[in-house]
This record gives sequence, structure tokens and C-alpha cells, in this order.
Amino acid sequence: MAEVRAAHVAPSRDTRAAGLDRISARQLYDGVHERMALRWVSGMRGESRLLEPGVAQARRPSLIGYLNIIYPNKIQIIGSEELNYLDGLDSRQRWEVMHKIAAYQPVALIVTKDQSVPADLREVAEETDMPLWISPKRGHELLTYLQYHLARMLAAKTTLHGVFLEVFSIGVLITGEAGSGKSELALELISRGHRLVADDATEFTLIAPDVIDGTCPELLQDLLEVRGLGVLNVREMFGHMSVKTSKYLRLVVHLKPLRDGEEADALTRLTGDIGHRPILDVQVPMITIPVASGRNIAVLVEAAVRSHALKSKGIDPAQTFIDRQAHQLRRLPPW
Repeated sequence: MAEVRAAHVAPSRDTRAAGLDRISARQLYDGVHERMALRWVSGMRGESRLLEPGVAQARRPSLIGYLNIIYPNKIQIIGSEELNYLDGLDSRQRWEVMHKIAAYQPVALIVTKDQSVPADLREVAEETDMPLWISPKRGHELLTYLQYHLARMLAAKTTLHGVFLEVFSIGVLITGEAGSGKSELALELISRGHRLVADDATEFTLIAPDVIDGTCPELLQDLLEVRGLGVLNVREMFGHMSVKTSKYLRLVVHLKPLRDGEEADALTRLTGDIGHRPILDVQVPMITIPVASGRNIAVLVEAAVRSHALKSKGIDPAQTFIDRQAHQLRRLPPW
């Protein structure tokens, strides 16, 4: 059979974090059956079959795609064209193709558009414990959503301590030592119109090579713990627009207590204490803000975010000043 439209889901790297490295047919079905209106019609005993993207495969390690018996996908979608292909085979060829599909032990077969499932396909699925599902959705809808769902479930994950907020539409993780004022700062920023994503423990997922998505664990949603006040429900206090379910991480702001007698070097005073923090192998820009009594940290964080946004557009005030100074020195006489 000629190749029939395949799609590739990049396998997740085995990370040091809490990412899944495998998923069973039952877990996948439970995760998508409501959204995709799936029904399990045969092969129930195969619910423990595992989808393992990290396992080496000889060729084209696609996790999901349309029916392909040459380079089989782990999840095979059977649409109208695939059923027409099977109907065009004689009985012997049809039997051979179906058993060849089953021999590859796919995690599941999915028949689209609520089409009638051939009786012999049901029988083969039941005999070989091959999960067979049916959905009213079209093939491309199933393909797109399952790609997205698998990419999220199998992606590298980690949980970091800090407060994650949306500040001027930019995802900002505020970190620092215990007692450095992260929660108080978050409360001040929320009162200024910014939005809370997660407090204390944010779950980050690598959804693309350079894109990290941050979400809040279900247990902590809408909650912010502030010393002296206890746990606050931000949604109830400030309204539904004060919280956000997820946000891409673009900047880390680290709060550093300012020690007595500690002075920054001249270059740091000019450019700011700027660096990068590796998170899931992505170098995330980080700005360190010294914390001292009397400093308005909320205003400083807002300024840091605005400055980061300008630098991402190529506007760097420190470099502009350095260039102006160099130009001025070139114009001065040598004596």
C-alpha cells in the first residue's frame, strides 16, 4: 500500500524533570475521549499497550498518522480513503493486510467520521487485543488534536519554586530566597493590574525547542500565600481577570537581598545585573534586582519587564550610552 499521509510528533527527551516517558492506551483514551467523542468498540484487553517515543525505531518514528503498513505509526487513523483501499482488496489480501497491521502492535486504531467498522477488522482487533476506537471527528481534526495532546503529555517538565505572573503580557517568574518578599511583590503587582499564574510551585513544560509553558498545579489554582495574611484567593479578591491559567516563560526576575557595604561594579551599574538561567535546556533571560528597605520593587519589576521588551526589539539604552560616549571621545583633541 502506498504511503497514506503520515505526521510526526517529535519524541520527548528523557529529562531530569517530571515528564512522562510513556503513555498507555487507556491513559490516552481517558485524556482525549471527551474532546474527540471517542468510543472503544473492540480490543479492550489491549488497554495496557504503551506508547514509548524514546524507544528506538528503525524508520520514521511517527507516533500518529494515517494508516500506513509500510512505515507503521503507533496510532493509526483510518479514514474514508483507507477503508476504500481495504474494500478494494480481495479476501486474501485483505486478511494479510489486517494481520500485518495487527502484527506491528499499534497502540490504537481510530476510525473517523463514525464510519461503519468492518466486521473482520473488529474481529482482528479483538483476537489480537488491538484497541479499536471510533470518532465522529474528521481525520485532520483527530490528527491535529492528538499531536498536540501527545506533545504536551510527553514533553519535558519541571517544577520551579517562585511566583509566576503575567506582567505587561510577558510571562515573568519571580525567584529569590525564602523571605525575600516574592509573594508580597506578587500581591502588589496584581493590585496594579497584572495577572497571577501560579504561586510557590509552577509547572513548566517544554512545548517547543525554545518555548516553555508555565501552568499552575490544580491544588494551587487562584491561591497566593502571603506571610501574615495566610492564603488568599486572588480570583475572588481581584476578579477573574486577575488570574491566568498558563503563560509562556520569557523572563526570570531574581530578588537578591542587598548586603551592607555591597557595591555593584561599574559595568553592572551601567547595564544592569543581567544574565541567563537554564530551564529545561533553554537559556531564559534573567534580571537580578537588589532588595533593600525603601525600594519600590514592584516599580522596578515593571521597569525591568519594559526594558526586556525594548531589548528584544533591539533597543538597548546602555549600549546607546556606550556608543555615544565612544563617539564623544573620538571627537576630543588628544591633549
